[in-house]
Amino acid sequence: MSNLNLIFYPLNTEDEKKLLIALQNDVNINAAFTELVTLYKERLYWHIRNMVKNHNDADDVLQNVFIKVYKNIQKFKGESKLYSWMYRIATNESITFLNKRAKKFNISNEELKQQLIDNLESDVYFEGDEIQLKLQKAIATLPPKQQQVFNMKYFQELKYQEISEILETSEGALKASYHLASKKIEAFLKAN
Repeated sequence: MSNLNLIFYPLNTEDEKKLLIALQNDVNINAAFTELVTLYKERLYWHIRNMVKNHNDADDVLQNVFIKVYKNIQKFKGESKLYSWMYRIATNESITFLNKRAKKFNISNEELKQQLIDNLESDVYFEGDEIQLKLQKAIATLPPKQQQVFNMKYFQELKYQEISEILETSEGALKASYHLASKKIEAFLKAN
């Protein structure tokens, strides 16, 4: 998980409109979709990976996200930015994946979170050191909404306005969530 701190620069409004027109045009959809995947796959992968923790699971969820995007791009009305819409799909798909996994193993979401963190140490794709592992453990103690806000703000360096579009929450609430999350993480790291 060495690329956790991946800065996200969305397309400017004009380029996003052009891409969306191409995506919604049956003639150009395959080339446009390939461009979309190229532009967003790494960013979405790390967003998903921050939630599901495991590389293989993140790849599976990412594939499901792009399938959903492809199937539903004709219905996208542009009421939000394209990347916000895709991040929302990625967030929902990750939550659904985690809920299904917990149900499959007949454990609580908290127990699943702990298992995922414990498994990070043996994950061959996790390149973090002990401090990064402690940070992941600290993040896992947060409520889900605070985890999402912290990951998007800290690792992906999204602006509050962008996070607001993705999570459909006010910027003020997001700032409060991030502040609380930071304090809880700081306390966890000092205690451990």
